[in-house]
Amino acid sequence: MIILISNDDGIHSEGLRALEETLATIGEIYTVAPDREQSAVSHALTLHHPLRIEEIAPRRFAVSGTPTDCINLAVKGFLPVRPQLVVSGINKGANLGDDVTYSGTVSAAIEGSLLGIPSIAISLVASHAPYQFGPAAEFAAVLASEVISQGMPSDTLLNVNVPHLPKEQLRGYQMTRQGKRHYAEKLEERVDPRGRKYYWIGGDDLGFDPVEGTDCVAVHDGYISVTPLHVDLTNYRALHELRDLQLPWR
Repeated sequence: MIILISNDDGIHSEGLRALEETLATIGEIYTVAPDREQSAVSHALTLHHPLRIEEIAPRRFAVSGTPTDCINLAVKGFLPVRPQLVVSGINKGANLGDDVTYSGTVSAAIEGSLLGIPSIAISLVASHAPYQFGPAAEFAAVLASEVISQGMPSDTLLNVNVPHLPKEQLRGYQMTRQGKRHYAEKLEERVDPRGRKYYWIGGDDLGFDPVEGTDCVAVHDGYISVTPLHVDLTNYRALHELRDLQLPWR
């Protein structure tokens, strides 16, 4: 089994190391990851400047680009073999609900899926160190083995979120749908030593919609959430409702 690993926390992330060590027990690993943190870059692709790749260890490469760049380069010919599976993570922090639209971790898996490779994104639902990646890495290995042996629906990736709990406290896993998280709108204005304004974008986590069957509720209840995603963003219900829309246009 040839497994391609990437992330958005960068090549030196402890979560990436934990994933490499665990997945090495079930396959041959190639790691192609950003040379620095690329959190919240979404599905960005570098088009306006060249990308550089540095081999920092055997089958371990740092790329001066985004997680999407990493998967694109690796699969389209940089690696000597085509991977059978893409695994992205382990992210330091949740990728629940609307987070998937911003996440570089999820976007690496999206790119793998777009290139026709079964793909998994895995995140640890933790807000601060010390991070305990062991249970998430173990689950990733079990899930990866199952995906390789059983296959996965086409145009689908799995978004996995693991509560930051000891293994014995995890209640199992649930197949879930994407939930809805809430954040406080926040824009912080500051002034630098030269008197010029600058801004920090952010916002506190205000919770989530308590809807059963969602990733947010599963993780809150102590379960690992496994959410199948795809990149077709069409709102089919709205499409049906708008079919009779009459516009003043010939």
